[in-house]
Amino acid sequence: MDLPLTAALVPRLEILAHAGSTNDELARRVREDGGDAWPDRSVVLTDDQRGGRGRLGRVWTVPPGTSLAVSVLLRPVTPSGDPLPLQAYGWLPLLAGAALAESLRELGVPADVKWPNDVLIGGRKVSGILAELLPSGDAVILGTGVNLRQRSEELPTDRSTSLALAGLADPDPDTVLVGYLRAFGTLYDAYLAASGDAEASGLRAAVTERCVTLDSSVRVELPGGDVLTGTAERIDADGRLVVRPTDGGAPVAVAAGDVTHVR
Repeated sequence: MDLPLTAALVPRLEILAHAGSTNDELARRVREDGGDAWPDRSVVLTDDQRGGRGRLGRVWTVPPGTSLAVSVLLRPVTPSGDPLPLQAYGWLPLLAGAALAESLRELGVPADVKWPNDVLIGGRKVSGILAELLPSGDAVILGTGVNLRQRSEELPTDRSTSLALAGLADPDPDTVLVGYLRAFGTLYDAYLAASGDAEASGLRAAVTERCVTLDSSVRVELPGGDVLTGTAERIDADGRLVVRPTDGGAPVAVAAGDVTHVR
């Protein structure tokens, strides 16, 4: 796979013939090579990921050559040189989702964001995003999987889609990836310049504009096993989804959960 546009954009790019999980591969390389060898925004990717991981430990595989699995190393620091506060890391998957949705729209694909970490086209998932904090505590690996060319029968669920099925006849991996990384860089730069303030950087507005979860009836499976149903009202300053329960109780700010849009 030849990606000249992407290679010119990032400080380090490793293209793997195949991988179990690109997040795991990047974490291993950072651990073995040392941090200096992998600067901020370094990328590991493959078009043959054989053990991709999603939220809640879900694992899936797709036919080789039909999707991209991209992991980006982030070492976020504020203008003063201090590490970005850990509480600000919760916005990074949302930032990635907004960037990918915007870049796909520039290609003519009407993509939107589903809180907290999916990108949808017409209500069907075309991308999932997984952020993982490295043990050092000052770096994050942001993994993004994008369905490029799968046919309907090759998709992991009947709620998924691919760029080809959405009307992009022959999705070029380099074009898709460089568009995503450029849009990501714009939002990321603004977020860091504002020291992780999602309001001042415009990130909250960008995510809100593309988030189809807002104003929807939702069912949220919470990490402890409880289920919350209600209406998604807004995303708060910490990136949490604020849900007004169906039973009329006080709004609940959800930091993590598996969200289903209820029709």
